[in-house]
Amino acid sequence: MSGHELRLLPWTTPDGNPCYLSADSDHSTLSRLADDIEAAQLGSGEQVVAGAKAVLADPGAGERAVRFALTRAVESLDDALRVAVSRGRRIHERHR
Repeated sequence: MSGHELRLLPWTTPDGNPCYLSADSDHSTLSRLADDIEAAQLGSGEQVVAGAKAVLADPGAGERAVRFALTRAVESLDDALRVAVSRGRRIHERHR
């Protein structure tokens, strides 16, 4: 990554706005932290999907359990999409 390209970070401001990083290296401390958080978000998403599948497979699951599973699934999907956008931009920039 050149110092001129902005990396979409895997977190937002308290107001929900995107955060970006301008770094001279993919190996900066903040870049490595972002990589670690992306990996944690994707791992958490895998667990959320497994839990949501279990809730959906349970015919006795109540509305509260289904709403909780759906809420967590949407949060995880949002995280995964942010990671995909960030990584896609970086791949595109490397191949320019």
